[in-house]
Amino acid sequence: MKTGIAHLPLHGGKAPSWLFQRMKRLAREIVIAVVSEYGPQEMLKRLSDPFWFQAFGCVLGFDWHSSGVTTTTCGALKEGVKGLEQELGLFIAGGKGGTSRKTPSEIIRVGDQLSCDPAKLVYASRMSAKVDSSAVQDGYQLYHHAFIFTKSGDWAVVQQGMNDANKYARRYHWLGSRVANFVIEPHQAICCDSSGNTLNMVAVASEEARQSAVILSQIKPDVLVGEIKKMQTLHLPLRHHVDVHDIHPDRLYKIFIKTYENTPKNFESLLGIEGVGPKTIRALALISEIVYGKSPSFQDPARYSFAHGGKDGHPYPVDKEVYDRTIQILKNALRQAKVGNSEKVEAIKRLNSFMDEP
Repeated sequence: MKTGIAHLPLHGGKAPSWLFQRMKRLAREIVIAVVSEYGPQEMLKRLSDPFWFQAFGCVLGFDWHSSGVTTTTCGALKEGVKGLEQELGLFIAGGKGGTSRKTPSEIIRVGDQLSCDPAKLVYASRMSAKVDSSAVQDGYQLYHHAFIFTKSGDWAVVQQGMNDANKYARRYHWLGSRVANFVIEPHQAICCDSSGNTLNMVAVASEEARQSAVILSQIKPDVLVGEIKKMQTLHLPLRHHVDVHDIHPDRLYKIFIKTYENTPKNFESLLGIEGVGPKTIRALALISEIVYGKSPSFQDPARYSFAHGGKDGHPYPVDKEVYDRTIQILKNALRQAKVGNSEKVEAIKRLNSFMDEP
């Protein structure tokens, strides 16, 4: 299940070397403490919680208001546990930019070391990215993908997209143990500061649109391309949020040949076809709505305010029990961390400051 989305201001640059080295050391100690006390599965649960992740990044010393907290925290985590993966039973693949594209090969390498089939993990990594880039079209381009997994095959994903128009980044959290279906309402808790019109093909309300898209994908490509060209000449009412003007029908022809030949049995298998991306899904969604009257959901899958779950109680009240447990796990880990006392004190100060943010 996808467990959260967080919006952060988009900032460039990276953490200075001295800070990153300190973050790596502290991240390693916190992971060791959490895994020793609760097991590697608990670490996955913590990382899939957007509030805990943000508090974790704050404790490590990075500006938690910035989009860089995601990439820097994941980088420190990956580097921090390097050499201890087998002992901890926790592995981290992927990262920012070009490193994210190495995720499958890094998962496969670990699979070879553990003598286990990594296919399901590679599929989970690929589909989580596909859902957040193509099935949920919210205006954020993915540029960071971290895949965290255990020896037993449990996994979590922390990935992030950027929106150059509003200068914000959006972070997506997944927790594999709660994924019943990749394409039907995968969110559990979503945190953001703003929301907007979104083509949300994984909403419950999009069920008929998903079914219609699958049926359409099995129609001859010439027919589909013809429908798209027709729609591009129409003056659609303002309520139609799907933009077709940047879609080039002739370029989709090859993709429609693939979908026609593969005959996908459901929306997940359609989404999983190589080459099927945002424009393909958008085109099928619009044909579904205009030709068949099966409208997808345009509701942003955001549910409540970022960070503390909405301290003002709007639109989602704080779960005090979860909040307290989140803080307690971090404080316990810090007490056990084998770092200097002054470093511990500073980390706890940062955590207290994070908790006191309005």
